[in-house]
Amino acid sequence: MFSRQLFYRKPKYVRAGLCLVVTTAATCAGLVPAASADPAAPAQAPSNLSSKLTGKTVFLDPGHQGSGQNLSRPVNNGYGGTKECQTTGMTTSDGTPEHTINWKVANLVKQSLEVLGARVVLSRQDDTGWGGCVDERAAAANRSGADVAVSIHADSAPAQEHGFHLIIPKLPVPDAKAALVQAGPGLAASKAVRDAYKRAGFSAAGYAGAVDGMQTRSDIAGPALTEVPNVFIEMGNGANKNDAAQLVSNEGQIKHAIAITTGLVTYLLGAAPSSGSADSRAAAPVPRPNAAPASNDSTTPQNATPAVDSVPSTTTPAVPQQSTPGAYTPGTAQPQSAPGTTPQYQTAPGTAPQAGTTPGAQAQPGANNSTDPNSAASTLVTAAIQLLAPLATSLGLGDVANSELINLAYTLVSTLIGAAGNAVTGAIK
Repeated sequence: MFSRQLFYRKPKYVRAGLCLVVTTAATCAGLVPAASADPAAPAQAPSNLSSKLTGKTVFLDPGHQGSGQNLSRPVNNGYGGTKECQTTGMTTSDGTPEHTINWKVANLVKQSLEVLGARVVLSRQDDTGWGGCVDERAAAANRSGADVAVSIHADSAPAQEHGFHLIIPKLPVPDAKAALVQAGPGLAASKAVRDAYKRAGFSAAGYAGAVDGMQTRSDIAGPALTEVPNVFIEMGNGANKNDAAQLVSNEGQIKHAIAITTGLVTYLLGAAPSSGSADSRAAAPVPRPNAAPASNDSTTPQNATPAVDSVPSTTTPAVPQQSTPGAYTPGTAQPQSAPGTTPQYQTAPGTAPQAGTTPGAQAQPGANNSTDPNSAASTLVTAAIQLLAPLATSLGLGDVANSELINLAYTLVSTLIGAAGNAVTGAIK
């Protein structure tokens, strides 16, 4: 529950959803070390967060779209053949369509990049209207002159498979410029996002030919037709219950978005990846009352209580991930679960998916199905601040207590929960 004591020094702020634009030094009570709450603490020096990506353009493609138009008409597949214009994508085990998940995560990435000063161009403007065929989206990315283009997807593979992966085009491709760009900067950008996912605690997929989170494909049109550096992310497998739980939850979507943003920032700024060392962990001692949705580790007891941690670990716990529909190639060798174990379904902490739930409905991690918007929102804000630690490192801040990053956490939560965010803000008086 937020209170008058939210900031150690009474600030002036503008309420906009959950985003508090602080005009004096600020830290969130309970979210930073106790020493930071000293009234005599000096004001933080401005980090110029809003200009970190000034001059950079990012093209965001929330993969797929809803039904409509003639989605099955053939278009250029980038390899001299044709494929379907577009599809609606997969549907998770709880009935959530992939195109909606992609849209929500893309908008969180957009919010984050714009806070950092980047110009963001979207391939589609909503989750209901026409978004263009796959070749048209690649052409739009080329016209945008983006420094990097990102296509956000989730996979549909056999239910036992899990993990994220980045799709890179099999080279060469007929488009000579695309081949040159994707072999160099495109590959570098993809690896930066892959590394950010691993640092965030996601596990890399090892099915359908993916190796260490990277999969080479000769049937994906976007990367083969895109003449700017391209990142094609499969966030996880929507058919895997554990992956799906994180794809559809608010906290899971924030976690995916921050990992994508962190990878893009690392690539765009040419920053060295965070090592997750003891020093970097010490810079972000933010306690998490509720951990992110549980990992995909098949040895984890079903419905186990998630462990409380302070920052994303340097190890790579098996965490739900996904890929694009059709990414699974029948006949490929599949990784096996530990002897005597089966993949377990773990939902976001404190929640359990119910049969027949409304597609797209999102449980609030740690809220225990509470209808109290303050409780749900405060949990999400705390988690978001925690997850921003690697991004802070990539930005050269080294401190998630930075008031601008706290505001970013509020912005992300507000973007997802809307009306609940306004209710929480109303309680901060």
